[in-house]
Amino acid sequence: MSGASTPVIDPVGLTQDLIRRPSVTPADEGAMDMLERVLTGLGFTCRRMAFEGPGGEGVHARIENLYARLGTSSPNLCFAGHTDVVPTGDGAAWSSGPFEAQVRDGLLFGRGAVDMKGGIAAWVAAVSRVLAEGTPKGSLSFLITGDEEGPALHGTKRVVEALAAEGEVIDACVVGEPSSLQRLGDTIKIGRRGSLNSWITVHGKQGHVAYPDRAANPVPVLVRLLARLDAHVLDQGYEAFQPSNLELTTVDVGNPATNVIPAEAKARLNIRFNPAQTGDGLIDWLNREAGLVQAETGLQITLEHMCSGEAFLTPEGWFTGAVQDAVEAELGIRPEASTTGGTSDARFIRALCPVLELGLVGQTMHQIDERVPVAEIEALTGAYARVIQTVFARAAPALP
Repeated sequence: MSGASTPVIDPVGLTQDLIRRPSVTPADEGAMDMLERVLTGLGFTCRRMAFEGPGGEGVHARIENLYARLGTSSPNLCFAGHTDVVPTGDGAAWSSGPFEAQVRDGLLFGRGAVDMKGGIAAWVAAVSRVLAEGTPKGSLSFLITGDEEGPALHGTKRVVEALAAEGEVIDACVVGEPSSLQRLGDTIKIGRRGSLNSWITVHGKQGHVAYPDRAANPVPVLVRLLARLDAHVLDQGYEAFQPSNLELTTVDVGNPATNVIPAEAKARLNIRFNPAQTGDGLIDWLNREAGLVQAETGLQITLEHMCSGEAFLTPEGWFTGAVQDAVEAELGIRPEASTTGGTSDARFIRALCPVLELGLVGQTMHQIDERVPVAEIEALTGAYARVIQTVFARAAPALP
């Protein structure tokens, strides 16, 4: 579908429609159905990819995902995003209902306005504008998940695995996360650090504090291990990345008594790591350190680990250059390439193709009264349309 027959999508209206679906992870509440209807109307072949299994805190979850494609030829330019949102917090603290999607004084209020229903709507609208001008020389696709804000176990990760197993080729991907810091288009994310969570338990023997010889206190052992881990310098940084850092996030004994040596002491830590490290390498190091302390003290130490994604870096090249040039031409500002911030689903997509993040200003994401200027959604739509055109123009000579 292209030319005069292509419906031109209003990005602000679509953002409002998506916000009005209260899709707090893992709920979908019809958000994916709505997006599928719009994309089908633009000529996309839509494929729902639902996966289920244990979710956060072991709760069983079924996650709705969508892969949609228009065209069969290369290059295949993909947009990735998520329709799920974080909880609203105190709804009474909002100036209007968090899912009402009100526009006041040129601002659109609502959970997901910035992160990232506004970004999805802007890319859909940009695609409709590009198609209205003619059929692009290549394919366009969408990879949309309902599990980015949650454990991210049954969303993009599993869709990417399924697409890779089927041999689906994606040549480049833009993730619509709110990458801009102060002004729309001032920053793109070309990499992210990896994230590793570890749970540590030291097993002792409960007893009376007056008779320590009859007990085995796990607390000093845990403190010794944590001190060793905290004092270790992981690295000095990596190209375009800050040094990896280990942060102790909780220490728990749960002992209400003043005269009892506890049976267990627990802690949790998170490591945000650059490409100088790998999840498996860090797990091996943590296990070795725990083994040394266990041998020194005689108390058993058990660890559990979950690496939610490896660090990645999309090197400067034709793709990043095309996006930067397009944004500069449309918005009058050249995006700085950055690797700061937390994790995103780009960590999974990197297994398929070069990936970067470009989206709205993220100042109010996850906050009470999350909001975005409607003019910014319109401006992002124009930037996205320019990105699509520029990427297609440069991809043919750049790809093998």
